Amino acid sequence: MKRVLSALVVSGGIALTTGISSPVTAGAPIPLADGAPVQTLAPVVSRITPGVVGIAVRGRVREDNPLLQDPLFRRFFNLQQQPIERETQATGSGVIVDAAQGYVMTNAHVVENASSIEVTTKDNRRLSAKLIGRDPDTDIAVLQIPAGGLTAVPIGDSDRLQVGDFVLAIGNPFGLGQTVTSGIISALGRSGLGIEGYEDFIQTDASINPGNSGGPLVDLQGRVVGINTAILAPGGGNVGIGFAVPINMARQVMDQLINYGEIKRGRIGVAIQDLTPDLAQALGTRRTQGAVIARVEPGSPAERAGLRTNDLVVAINGAPMRSGTELRNRVGLSRIGDEVELTVERGGMERNVTVRVERATTTAQRQRSRQR
Repeated sequence: MKRVLSALVVSGGIALTTGISSPVTAGAPIPLADGAPVQTLAPVVSRITPGVVGIAVRGRVREDNPLLQDPLFRRFFNLQQQPIERETQATGSGVIVDAAQGYVMTNAHVVENASSIEVTTKDNRRLSAKLIGRDPDTDIAVLQIPAGGLTAVPIGDSDRLQVGDFVLAIGNPFGLGQTVTSGIISALGRSGLGIEGYEDFIQTDASINPGNSGGPLVDLQGRVVGINTAILAPGGGNVGIGFAVPINMARQVMDQLINYGEIKRGRIGVAIQDLTPDLAQALGTRRTQGAVIARVEPGSPAERAGLRTNDLVVAINGAPMRSGTELRNRVGLSRIGDEVELTVERGGMERNVTVRVERATTTAQRQRSRQR
């Protein structure tokens, strides 16, 4: 499946050379398997691919005929304004993350408007899937298929990724069947792309093409570190810039979808912005990364915890904070009622502030509150 957003195609690549015979520098070590250098990625791939599935979706979408929007046209022909329905088909990929329960993780856009979902395993079993839940804001969805004879792919830790790490992308591009590509982590923490509401993408040059959407990005230990979701495609084709949702973010979404069937967004009641050189100078800090609190809402958890305007958030729960987007993502996906520890710099001094996360109100809820 593919989606075009300006130059972005949702659904990436330079191949990792195998059969290396010349010495390898310290910056590019040969991958290890059972402690010994290997000249092929086949042992890793053979462990992963049984847990990668193809997804076929059928659905119906409503389309409004533009002519029926004209009241004179409807009156002249004595027509009623009725939406037109058409059947849609889409394909994508997914990864089994819990073999015992039959949970499959994929992209939310793959199963959008689905009336029926069929999952095909590597051994060609076709299984009807139930949609547990989907979250368009992170483009993550969870399906459930009948358990039995399934193989799950281990989940890794995307926070430990570094630019330059080797990765593999696995999926079902163009409906060809299971395909493996390789590359490196090109960048981390990509945001502001306008793809999703919550962005913290892993950028990779491992080839990602239409149909790869929802498939796993894995490290050379065979652990899922991301869910492939989009490519940058100025000319409509793959130019080696692909994006994946970090598995740590995807796992938080999955847990909430399984437990609640929806995402309960968290908030602490602050407006934030990225730390810029001008802001750093104004705040008198030597730091180059972080999230600046631009405003604290009265009566909010942030105010009760003692946070102030112009506080610079540099870490959350001990993990470094690179930007305002990252802080928004971490808080937004935290469990309601959990406490998060923010490390803030104020007046050149660091301090830890504990804030309780509350549920974010929707626009409809805010409107009802005002009406009361």
